[in-house]
Amino acid sequence: MAGTDDGAVATGDDDALYVLTAVLLTPAKFPSVLGDDYPEACAALDLAPLADGYGLVLGQDGEGARWTVVIDDVSLVAVAIASWDCGMEHELSPDERTVVSALPGWPLDVAVAAPGVPAPHDPAPELTERPALTPPNTAIWGPAQRRLGADEIALQWAIWREQIDDGDFATSEDTAQPEDAHQDETESTDGDSDSGETRTGIRRVLAEARSYVDTPPPLGRVRSSFAPGDARTLRADGPGWSMVARTDDIAFVLLDEEPGEVLPVGRGPELPGLLEALDKMAVRPS
Repeated sequence: MAGTDDGAVATGDDDALYVLTAVLLTPAKFPSVLGDDYPEACAALDLAPLADGYGLVLGQDGEGARWTVVIDDVSLVAVAIASWDCGMEHELSPDERTVVSALPGWPLDVAVAAPGVPAPHDPAPELTERPALTPPNTAIWGPAQRRLGADEIALQWAIWREQIDDGDFATSEDTAQPEDAHQDETESTDGDSDSGETRTGIRRVLAEARSYVDTPPPLGRVRSSFAPGDARTLRADGPGWSMVARTDDIAFVLLDEEPGEVLPVGRGPELPGLLEALDKMAVRPS
């Protein structure tokens, strides 16, 4: 995270923008709080889902007002983010010719503020052509918080994985009845997993994920990213659910109807094939 002193980005009222942070909005990487897929995230910002994506530059003008400047120079933002992640200083000053739009407000929470200007606030309504962007409400469980939870699991996979004992998963030999053919995939270490409602929810997620293989979903619904070894981290989302998995391991499911619950899904005989198929059709960072 870094700020610019000369503020080369212009906002709607031509004030310099003091850059606080930036994020990518591309098919392979976008703020998941904005939607289950790339087109939905773009729609939240009134943007067309261009194949190359955008960079979102968040900052304040000289009066302290919040602005989100959308630029089409994705590489410029990607380099800045990579530098900041490595603890390096990097000035992000996009050329005005790359600016697609300047939107009032911020779509995400920003924990810092520009020095020497008033505290962050939304621009005056008369200065804008649309309502100010505001971060999704994550104080209560819902789609945005569910997706943020999946983000956290993907980021902290090792911590979540070590809490799961593989012995707690059922195996195919334990499923005596034909209708329980997928039970090995839907067992969870959470006590609520014994309820029919939860098991039905997980089976629905797996069925919808399988359908993505035959009928490609909107761009960004399934994303594949780096993982240790030869594995990949898979992220899939759908109406009311999110799934995080490692191609060489298990999966975790979060459901809108199960507030705060993280449901592990055992590998079993079918999950490996499903994850492999999803990885082949997933969007990957360029």
